[in-house]
Amino acid sequence: MAYLPRTLEAFARRASREFPVLLVTGARQVGKTTLLRRIREARRTYVTLDDPGALALAREDPALFLQRFQPPLLIDEIQYAPGLLPHIKMMADESGLKGLFWLTGSQAFELMHGVSESLAGRVAVVRLMGLTLAEARGEGRFAKPFPSGVTRRRNAEERIGLRELYRRIWRGSFPAMSANRAPSPELFYGSYVQTYIQRDVRDLARVGDEAAFGRFVRACAARTAQLLNLSDLARDAAISVNTAKAWLSILETSGLVYLLEPWHSNVTKRLVKTPKLFFADTGLCSHLTQWSSPETLEAGAMAGPILETWAVSEIVKSYCHAGMRPPVYFYRDKDQVEIDLVIVRDGAMHPVEIKKTASPTASDARHFSRLDGFGLKVGRGTVLCLVDTDLPLTKNAIAMPVSWI
Repeated sequence: MAYLPRTLEAFARRASREFPVLLVTGARQVGKTTLLRRIREARRTYVTLDDPGALALAREDPALFLQRFQPPLLIDEIQYAPGLLPHIKMMADESGLKGLFWLTGSQAFELMHGVSESLAGRVAVVRLMGLTLAEARGEGRFAKPFPSGVTRRRNAEERIGLRELYRRIWRGSFPAMSANRAPSPELFYGSYVQTYIQRDVRDLARVGDEAAFGRFVRACAARTAQLLNLSDLARDAAISVNTAKAWLSILETSGLVYLLEPWHSNVTKRLVKTPKLFFADTGLCSHLTQWSSPETLEAGAMAGPILETWAVSEIVKSYCHAGMRPPVYFYRDKDQVEIDLVIVRDGAMHPVEIKKTASPTASDARHFSRLDGFGLKVGRGTVLCLVDTDLPLTKNAIAMPVSWI
């Protein structure tokens, strides 16, 4: 099975040279273990806490566990034995060496609480998501965060048409699905949902009503790329608003959903301050909303929101995989004027619209001027759409193929 290089590799190596502990977090099946095992040195021992014997020892006698498995050490699924973290801290402090421990883990509440309590100042936490389009093409090493750069394939003759784009969106970005190595999406995502609910949620988050949680997850998927409305989500799942809020935090912490915060400042009070809800993986989102094929998805009611979800996810991943916090927001004011994305970088605001059209016009960039007056420079705006190549729309805005991000 061919390995697809991940953009995060370079940052992970650099972080390991600067910190005694490296923690790679992210949802299940995004390739955390594969990445670290790929770049690890020959002398670094690997142990997984999916092994019942190793897990029992880590929980019952963490000191003995770390005598048996000595650093440099890669521990997989650290969230199952958070009691190891204080002992890892002591060993890191005593040795003073860098790169002693590499850890992977889903972002369970207990894990992140233990990391902040025990390893503050000693750990580099990096986030891995599903494959970007560049990584799926084998060009992860050359990818750069949008809008500062694009991959080498930007000028290649191969272009992604409508059918291929929605095929990729429908299959999703989990490595097994994106690289066509998994069985049918129905089998893969059906198993994924069952495993996630029965193992991670029940055991780690202690959700009592699995059926209600399943309804809640599907309701979230149906509302991807929409303003968050906890009351509607609670009603659809037949739960309280407080429960919906808690469960949404579980999905966010586990890396399955992403809350895009609105841009706001002290300059005006006319801006909406409710976040937008996005699913991190469009394949899982498509499965949960029961689209049976890329063709039905592209022609259906979710074609626009799922394209926006995919584009936002690609941009967020491009920053996370470069070891950066995604500087992305959306704009919406009390007049319901909205800009899909505002990327704030190097003292400039870059407005982005995402449109399911192959014939963009200057009207698609008409709201970009709303960003004037916030005290930051407004950079060139971009309309991401289905054109074949970039073309100017206005003096300060261009249209660009969405696949170039």
